[in-house]
Amino acid sequence: MIRLYHVSKQYGDIAALSDVSLRVPKGEFCYVTGPSGAGKSTMLKLLYGAIKPSDGKMLLGGVDVAKMHRRQLPELRRNIGIVFQDFKLLPRRTVAENVGLALEVIGTPRLTIQRRVNAVLSVVGLEGREHERPMQLSGGEQQRVAVARAIVNDPSILLADEPTGNLDGAMAIEVMEILQAINLRGTTVLVATHDSALMQRFPYRRLRFERGRLVRS
Repeated sequence: MIRLYHVSKQYGDIAALSDVSLRVPKGEFCYVTGPSGAGKSTMLKLLYGAIKPSDGKMLLGGVDVAKMHRRQLPELRRNIGIVFQDFKLLPRRTVAENVGLALEVIGTPRLTIQRRVNAVLSVVGLEGREHERPMQLSGGEQQRVAVARAIVNDPSILLADEPTGNLDGAMAIEVMEILQAINLRGTTVLVATHDSALMQRFPYRRLRFERGRLVRS
């Protein structure tokens, strides 16, 4: 599913990633971990095409992302769900509108959007909350909306960048349980985190980065 061959990313004289090679099979759940500045977020940004590598080869489902033209990226991202630490919800839109936005922009019929939105809100435990706005929800509930938005397209890969960083312990566990359930349905899940307690509670393979290098897998 995901293969990196000697991938590096430079920002001027700073090496954000250096000579990273790894393989994540289809359907795996794994952590991208390490201290702040280790390269975790850079790794995820490369995978969803927000930035391009300075060197190396990146294959997602057999497609070399590094060689993709910018106009090809929307098609790539339809197969990748992304969850951010700060939710990135639109405050003036309802829960249902936030979740359905990705389907709306690609011209999905309204009834199909409604059906899919209702289905994923049920998955994340927010059925019946579709008409509320983000500010009416707790932090944990807002992150559930963000997860629902990320999976409404039924992506083959889900990338989560510090998805529990702004949540307390109980809410963090709830979000991780949802990610775990999504993985059990066959989605490949990569979670960037430095929360050792969470990784102990939900033990999966760890891709540990230090100073831009993959030091343990």
